[in-house]
Amino acid sequence: MADLMPILLFGLVGAAAYFGYQQMQRDAARVSERNRRSEAEMRTGAQGTLVRGEDGVFRLERD
Repeated sequence: MADLMPILLFGLVGAAAYFGYQQMQRDAARVSERNRRSEAEMRTGAQGTLVRGEDGVFRLERD
């Protein structure tokens, strides 16, 4: 039983590190896309990005 405890501890720490890394990757991709969109808006002088909704009406894109 005593030999099992360190394996469980390292397993939990490894799983937490893996899921934390995955979350960091998603956040980095989202921030990168937001920066790219912001730079494009500044270049063209736009006030925002319009996207077509399910009902066919164009609205400002939300982050």
